[in-house]
Amino acid sequence: MSGLSGLKNIQVIILGLCIALATVFSTVILSKGMLQLKKFSQEVIDITGSAEKMITSDQVVWQARFSRRSREMITAFDLLKRDAVTVKEYLIAKGIPEKDIIIPQTETLVLYKKNEKGGDTNDIEAYILTQGIEVRSADVSKVTEVSRQSTELIEKGLEFISQSPQYFYTKLAELKLEMLAQATRDAKNRAEQMAQSTGTRIGVMRSANMGVFQITPSNSVEVSDYGINDTTSLEKKVTAVVHVTFAIGQ
Repeated sequence: MSGLSGLKNIQVIILGLCIALATVFSTVILSKGMLQLKKFSQEVIDITGSAEKMITSDQVVWQARFSRRSREMITAFDLLKRDAVTVKEYLIAKGIPEKDIIIPQTETLVLYKKNEKGGDTNDIEAYILTQGIEVRSADVSKVTEVSRQSTELIEKGLEFISQSPQYFYTKLAELKLEMLAQATRDAKNRAEQMAQSTGTRIGVMRSANMGVFQITPSNSVEVSDYGINDTTSLEKKVTAVVHVTFAIGQ
């Protein structure tokens, strides 16, 4: 019986030693893993990449308006209808297709007579009817030229007011993807140059965030955190910025 009891004690001791050794090894392995994880999470490089491209607007929107004033609404309306015909015929004669011409609803303003204190009375002095007109076209040069010549309508007796054309680029969605890809490549090139100067190399890309994406006049140096979408210039500059984080290897 004493021999059996001794054997059991030896087994317990061996089991205890095994457990102790396993605990030590697991602690070492876990510590090494934590150190590697810490190293993985801390050794990174944050870099900004950018890309620029010049584009030419491929769509133009031009707006103008004209008005008539009369004490009788029907008189003002008749005059305005004739003016609308004159304007439309003028634009078509200048080479703008009828399908590109949009004529929205007429706006009406009622003017009331003033009393001796300068306040409005209930007596109507006149009606002012205003008609807007809009041209949307891919023929950018043609519409731009006509907008500059449209003051000729004033010589025809119209109260014609022309606004500056607005210029747009219709393939912006595709261009945005292209520019962001270029900006990301630029960020990678910069990160590689910085890493090489310190005898290291970059690893996988950890994260990427889009920065400013803006469209400005071709000669502009303006930058906005919210981005800019210029519509005043025919020739534009597109700028894309990305912020990228890369791992650092040995």
